[in-house]
Amino acid sequence: MSPKNASNSPLSNATVSFGEWMTPVDRFPNVSPATANHHELIPNVATIKAGGTVNFIVAGFHIINVYDDGTQPEDINTSLTVPPTAVPAPLLINDPNRRIYRGLDPSLQPRDRVEVVHFAKPGTYLVICGVFPHFVNDRMFGFVRVLP
Repeated sequence: MSPKNASNSPLSNATVSFGEWMTPVDRFPNVSPATANHHELIPNVATIKAGGTVNFIVAGFHIINVYDDGTQPEDINTSLTVPPTAVPAPLLINDPNRRIYRGLDPSLQPRDRVEVVHFAKPGTYLVICGVFPHFVNDRMFGFVRVLP
């Protein structure tokens, strides 16, 4: 099913909050205090049909890594890392094994953005925050379940 055809079917699209700003917080003028960000994927499991998309609404310093069907959190090699490009920040997980999508370098992006990812085949895909302490310490991960 092409992305265009999937857009008219039930479960063609889901939205996942990838991090969230807790209240109270004052981010004006453009301040994003790290301690005010909750490191979680909501919902923890998003369900769509094959050919559909997930809108990841990113709030905070996060990077989306999606791993192929059947990958589990314990399969991620957290010893493979890369530094962010532009700012001193925690290392980013760089395990390419079974990775099918890696998002934008968060050091070069605004703290709030949307990334839309297409899932062509049925399966259960692991989605992690590739910021090392978010995944390792905070267990920031979830799944996309793609139905036939």
